[in-house]
Amino acid sequence: MPGGKHILGKGKSKRVFGTARVGDRGQIVIPKEARELFGIQPGDTLLILGDRETGLVISRPELLNDLAEQLLNQIKNEG
Repeated sequence: MPGGKHILGKGKSKRVFGTARVGDRGQIVIPKEARELFGIQPGDTLLILGDRETGLVISRPELLNDLAEQLLNQIKNEG
């Protein structure tokens, strides 16, 4: 079973999968273990977010949709 390396003190949900080198065309390869664990398939769309201080985050766009819906529902229920 794929899993990457556990980060000490972070529990099983936080993992390190290695490094990725940026190619001449700006492409990176997501490590196989990470692709298998997260079900990433060729042709999938991933969202890339960035902050100068904290770096890059790669996520599925659906996760932000779910988060936005939760926030909007919470605001609606509080109002």
